[in-house]
Amino acid sequence: MDLTEHHDDRPGAPAGVPGPPALLVPYVLALTVLAAVALCAVTATNRWGALLASPALVPAVLLGAAAVAGELRPLAIPRASHAHEAVAVSTPFVLALVPVAGLGPALLVQLAASLADDLRQRRGLLKTAFNSSQYVLSISVCGAVLGALDGRGVLDGPLDVGPRDLLPLLAAGLAMVLTNRLLVAGVVAVASGAPLLLVLRDDVRWSFTSQVVLLSLGALAAELAGTGVVALVLLCLPVAAIHVTTAVAYQHVRDASKDPLTGLGNRERLFDELEAALRSGRDAGVVVLDLDHFKDVNDSLGHPVGDELLRAVAARLVAGQDREQDREQDRDAVVCRLGGDEFAVVVPDGGPAAAEAAAHRLQEALQEPVRIGALELLVRSSAGVASAPDHGADAATLVKNADVALYRAKLERDGTAVYSPDLSVNSVERLSLLADLRGAIGTGDLAVAYQPQVDLATGRLDAVEALVRWNHPVLGPVPPDRFIPLAENSGLIAGVTAHVLDTGLAALARWRADGHDLRLAVNLSARHLSDLALPARVTAALAAHGVPAGSLVLEVTETGLLADPARAQEVVAALRALGTSVSVDDYGTGHASLGYLRGLEVDELKIDRSFVGAMLTDATDHVIVRSTVQLAHDLGLRVVAEGIEDAATVEALRTLGCRVGQGYHLGRPTTSQEIGDRLVAERLPRVPTQASTTPAGG
Repeated sequence: MDLTEHHDDRPGAPAGVPGPPALLVPYVLALTVLAAVALCAVTATNRWGALLASPALVPAVLLGAAAVAGELRPLAIPRASHAHEAVAVSTPFVLALVPVAGLGPALLVQLAASLADDLRQRRGLLKTAFNSSQYVLSISVCGAVLGALDGRGVLDGPLDVGPRDLLPLLAAGLAMVLTNRLLVAGVVAVASGAPLLLVLRDDVRWSFTSQVVLLSLGALAAELAGTGVVALVLLCLPVAAIHVTTAVAYQHVRDASKDPLTGLGNRERLFDELEAALRSGRDAGVVVLDLDHFKDVNDSLGHPVGDELLRAVAARLVAGQDREQDREQDRDAVVCRLGGDEFAVVVPDGGPAAAEAAAHRLQEALQEPVRIGALELLVRSSAGVASAPDHGADAATLVKNADVALYRAKLERDGTAVYSPDLSVNSVERLSLLADLRGAIGTGDLAVAYQPQVDLATGRLDAVEALVRWNHPVLGPVPPDRFIPLAENSGLIAGVTAHVLDTGLAALARWRADGHDLRLAVNLSARHLSDLALPARVTAALAAHGVPAGSLVLEVTETGLLADPARAQEVVAALRALGTSVSVDDYGTGHASLGYLRGLEVDELKIDRSFVGAMLTDATDHVIVRSTVQLAHDLGLRVVAEGIEDAATVEALRTLGCRVGQGYHLGRPTTSQEIGDRLVAERLPRVPTQASTTPAGG
């Protein structure tokens, strides 16, 4: 009859009463003292001999055996959230034992069954003491109510139960259950800090139907005990049927709230968990976590590998939470999968700080590479955090706001973001802009501009960099640093890059047809460096426009190379095997060393504008530029200096041995037509400058 046992479906979840706050031990100790007094009083005054001499002995033994079996094999009945409660089928048989065998035997049978179950489950001393105490007190109240209503002493021995005794017996059973629920609500309120009336109301509302059925069976068993053992044996059949149907129903409920791929809870369970935590009055929080570049895994390695990766990530996240079970606020945290590569965790207590700490632990759990067969995959993630009451008062609002924060985290690439109200406004604007960007890609409304890269010795075009431009029909020109992050984090970057590559190669093919030999540089995002199918798409684009691979330079950033080094190395090697060049853009702003870049066998470095622009006024920047140029030459790498704004910088770079430069002084981004005109102009004979050529003495 362990009506207090709450269970958690997630792997590794703790069973029983949560870890003791300050008042929990005194509460259980007080109940233990009261129960000990009651037990001593009942056992001392019970007429044991009357049972031994009574025909009710055999039915009493059968009821006792059924009570023990019912305690050891409880019914798992689902509640409103992920939790279920183990309702022991011992309830009707113990209720029947009170009149049939007497209060003393009923107490001892239930006490023995409870201790056996506690030992089997290896419950702690505090939990065992509470279970035993609440049983003794609940059954004692049952006996007192039955004696008062029936007019016969339950300590005097077996009583004959007839139809007139059923209502008093049901009332006594109801008193027993209510006493039990009150004691359970008390320990839950003390352990969780939730209001007692709130816990009791939720508890009684949930358990009313099941308790009415069990108490009715108990009253029926008490009356049938007088007819002999056969009737009691037949009564076991509906009890067994209840076991079977309840188990099936519980399995259906579990399946309905479980993600079939990972075994975690699904979105429905997340909302149930969050609502349950909010009803308890605690400062619940939610963390929504999304894997970065997971689509690339499915696209390049296939969905079976992607599914295996999701299962491995799920196990990592659960293990990361289980390691923190000694933290009180995480004790009931549960990991759910919302769909795709998105996961969520409800942090039921602790406020924003606890939720943000949980987000960091989830991301730490994914730091080590995940091994899938012979592959080692690096998993990176972004997380959004929202918590009540600051960020919402209901589950739907909290999850929505955590999604908004997640979007900001992915956009800013800072790992974790906590919701703030201003993010919602920006989120609506970004979603609108994202929808417009999707349409712009599909209708070809994106334009490509070309910025010259100039040979510093001759002043002639050496190459051009293709730069995407978007002239929004309502907003006007949208800066690339506003829409490129949107494209990268939404998966649209593949379409943007494909458009730039196709448009740029078409322009390059026209220039080459006119006899101009120059290179085209196209930027790749970090997502492309995880895409093993990229080399094949580049090959197809080159073939479509009849452009040799050696004329194409693909620019990547240091951070992109370091995000997934193993995959980046494979993609870069495949691109270079085609004959294309690979350039490291914004060199010096990341953490890559020249040795590492040499290991990747890149072809070109672009020194970042932050160093080039200040090299004439900042001695440190001048040293950095000079050293980079020299080391790159020693390693056989081409060097391009970005951000050249004046002629003095051109001269300084030329002196250092830098051959190619890029910047507004050398040419702003322009159209393909103007690049063609410049190429034609550069082929015209140069007109000598007018200077004195008169021979000396002439």
